Amino acid sequence: MSNRSNLHAVSECAVFTALAIGLSFLKIPIGISFGGFGGSIDLVMVPLIVAACRWGLGWGLGTGLVFGTLKFFMAGGTAINWESMLLDYSVAYMFVGFAGLIPRRPKQMWLAALIGCAGRFVIHFISGITIYAEYMEDIFGLPMTNVWVYSALYNGSYMLPNTILAAAVCFFLGRTLQKQLLR
Repeated sequence: MSNRSNLHAVSECAVFTALAIGLSFLKIPIGISFGGFGGSIDLVMVPLIVAACRWGLGWGLGTGLVFGTLKFFMAGGTAINWESMLLDYSVAYMFVGFAGLIPRRPKQMWLAALIGCAGRFVIHFISGITIYAEYMEDIFGLPMTNVWVYSALYNGSYMLPNTILAAAVCFFLGRTLQKQLLR
């Protein structure tokens, strides 16, 4: 990449990060009934997915990492220790950058969204079975005895709606902004 192209990528990824930070304040909180550890439905992954699709895997991973770290500090992040901060924010949002595996294909941006959201879910799932296992409690009135099921249900309760929302928005963005996304 040329210096001009690098500057363009850094500038755009910074704008996408700022947009995601702004969107992180517009959320529907859920997960409160599961012990208060959080989870919300929002649109923060969409700018990260667009950045990854425009600039590729490396830039997507970097943008997600920067956003996740900033989100913890600027948007009221919750963590019980430094490991949960890293996994649930920095690394989880970095994995949204795997949407960059499908670069410059606007009509398939919905698929990129599914890949990025799946990456984020995997990290939250790992965090749930390793860090939050000791806080396991009943979900939906069902007694939880298996940490794998607990983590899947808890993280799925907010990641599934987020994934559907992100994929739908990316589907429409990919169709309507095809020329702008290919620049």
